[in-house]
Amino acid sequence: MTKLDGKQIAAERLDGWTYLPGGLQTRIETENFAAGLALVNAIGEVAEQMDHHPDVTLRYTAVDIRLISHDVGGVTKRDVRLARAVSSVASALGLRLSIAEVSCHEWGLDTPAAETVRPFWAAVLAMETREGADDVTDPAGLLPSVWFQQSGREEPRQRWHPDVWVDPAEVQPRIDAALAAGGTLVSDAEAPAFWVLADPEGNRMCLCTWQDRA
Repeated sequence: MTKLDGKQIAAERLDGWTYLPGGLQTRIETENFAAGLALVNAIGEVAEQMDHHPDVTLRYTAVDIRLISHDVGGVTKRDVRLARAVSSVASALGLRLSIAEVSCHEWGLDTPAAETVRPFWAAVLAMETREGADDVTDPAGLLPSVWFQQSGREEPRQRWHPDVWVDPAEVQPRIDAALAAGGTLVSDAEAPAFWVLADPEGNRMCLCTWQDRA
């Protein structure tokens, strides 16, 4: 099955879902643990019928759901169909999907020697290296991936910086909150792919979306 890109996924107009690295994601708020468990069971029944299964995290007052077609390493029409089915299940239970607090985190290391240091980080974090990839990933899909950004040896650099992926609609609220908390917008030259922000001491991070990417 063909992997969909960000524009194709956006064209599906999946209310309450956002496309982040690792798949389609949503958070469904529940009144209590029992309500969350009932939701998970209902989703499980639908998933079994469709023979396509989500990654589900059940917490006291929310259920986080991620959809991805592992055989192609991305989102496909199967995930779109399951997303709509999950939305219907939630609606039937009187529950609402939300993306306001949904995000995906990665860590980037500025280094002039990515090939040399990558095996160390894969080993110490118990992650995997994929042929031709510039990152290391958690085989269980639970921990943030770590990627390696090429830099020179002499220039000052932060070395580590976080990348936070959010839905495009959540970018401005995040920026506004960061500025109100004393941060600065360092650059929007690469927007809407990513914005660079810094805390009051100058430590930088990138706020990322799927937009304007290959």
